[in-house]
Parts: sequence; structure tokens; C-alpha cells
Amino acid sequence: MAANEQDFSDWGGKTEVSYDIIDPALAERLRTTLLRIEQTPATGVLPTLGHWCYFQSPAPADLLGEDGHPQRGGFLPPIALPRRMWAGGSLEFLSPIPIGATLSRHSTIGSIQAKEGRSGKLVFVSITHDYWQEETKLITERQDLVFREAAIKGNTASANNKTTTLPPSEETPTPLHSQTLRGDAVTLFRFSALTFNSHRIHYDRDYAIQVEGYSGLVVHGPLLATQLAQFAEQRFANDGRSLRHFDFKAVSPVIDTQHYTLCAGSEADDGCVPLWIVKDDGVVAMRAEARFL
Repeated sequence: MAANEQDFSDWGGKTEVSYDIIDPALAERLRTTLLRIEQTPATGVLPTLGHWCYFQSPAPADLLGEDGHPQRGGFLPPIALPRRMWAGGSLEFLSPIPIGATLSRHSTIGSIQAKEGRSGKLVFVSITHDYWQEETKLITERQDLVFREAAIKGNTASANNKTTTLPPSEETPTPLHSQTLRGDAVTLFRFSALTFNSHRIHYDRDYAIQVEGYSGLVVHGPLLATQLAQFAEQRFANDGRSLRHFDFKAVSPVIDTQHYTLCAGSEADDGCVPLWIVKDDGVVAMRAEARFL
């Protein structure tokens, strides 16, 4: 039986505990990378979603796959499908992360599901992370990973997997707030360095185009999610309220040659704000929801 057809149910419930110190220098580099003129000066807590720069597991070069990711196995199941993406997730923010604090992260593998999609075989893996400072839980997070078959070389449509025309169900309203950005190669390099992410689709243009079938460098899903969450905070975190929940789902990849617009709709009575990212060709790249309490 091929590895991508194996039953990985034994990995469900597997746990791992890791530790890290919220290094002030790394936190400042992240803030500088994401800095916009209208943002406030640095505070004593980590910027929202900044914890993704920590708790990395560096692998020696000889233990990396062709794509630059660490080889499968260990905590994650050894799924043979070569392409790995961070498809989305859900977070609950319970308390700010103090810069300089020592944290522990308790990780548990949840569901592992194999499916057949338009681009071929897929395996979805859900992981829950709980972040603690001693006896205080700071964040509960679910990460959704997807593993995919190799792209057909030269076929960018297989990688992007989206048309340039949105079906009626995908149309978005006029946003209440918006901001247009571009994922330039320098920002992609800096975010890869901050998160110790050596996936070649973010910095190796030849590999991204010729091997994975994209039309350019791919903007990190976590970078888009971070920009969207902080964009929402700048506009809706007021009167003592803070971001409490953030859910996001990647819909279509953003390429570094594209502009993309962060969008926010009207806040509902329960504090929920619809968020989305739309590319310059009109295609939605990410959908999200933020809740402020």
C-alpha cells in the first residue's frame, strides 16, 4: 500500500510538548517587517499571531525534502504526498503574550482525513496547540494542514486551482474598511526568516514555477492571516475591547506579482467581523472572521 493510502489513525491523539522564550529581538523584527505608518509603537506584549515565529523545529539540511520542508515522520505522520500547505485555522486569545516570557506549547494531532479533490488526492491533518505561561493558558489554536499530489509541471492552473471569475456564491460585498498591499519578494524573504520556514515556494522562483506549478513566489498563508488579523484590530479593537477569536481559511494562493486587498465588513451585534482578502484579479484569497470582546 502506498504511503499516501495508509491508515494514519494511530497518529490521532499523538501529543508533543515544546518550550520557547519570547525573544525581544525577534519580536521587534516581526513588528518592523509588518510595520505600517498608522500602527502604534511597540508595547510589552507580542503582536497578534506573532507566536508563529516561535516554537520552530529546525532540521539539518540533509533531513530536508526537495521542497525545503523537514522530511515527514516524527510528530507528523509520514504522508507521502509531496506538497504541504497551511490551509487555515482557528484561534482563541485568552491573554496577551509577554515579551521575554518562557512559554510551553502542548500539541495534539486531531483528525486525519484522506479525500479526493479536483487536483487529486488530499490528506487533511488537524493539530491543536495550547500555549501556556506557567499555569496560565494564553492561546488555544487549531491548525489545518493539507497534503497534496505533485503539480503537473508547466500547469499553473493545477497549482492555483482557481478561475479568475468568481461564481455568484463567492461574490463579496463592498468592504467597510480596506487596505491594498503587495507581497514583494523582500517581505516574503523576511517572513520566511522570522518563522524559519524554508519552503522553497516562498523564495525560490524557479522551483515555485517549474516544480510546483505556480506563476511566481507564493505569499505565506500565515503572513496573510497575520496582516488580516492586525488590520481588523486597528479598526475594531477600541473601548477596551480586544481580539478574542480569529478563524481563517485559505481559498486561493497569492503570488508576489499580485496586489491584494485586506477587507473588513460591518461588525455584528455579537462582535463578529467578516474579513476577506481579494486579489487584483477579483479572486478571493482568504476568508476569515474576527470576534472582539
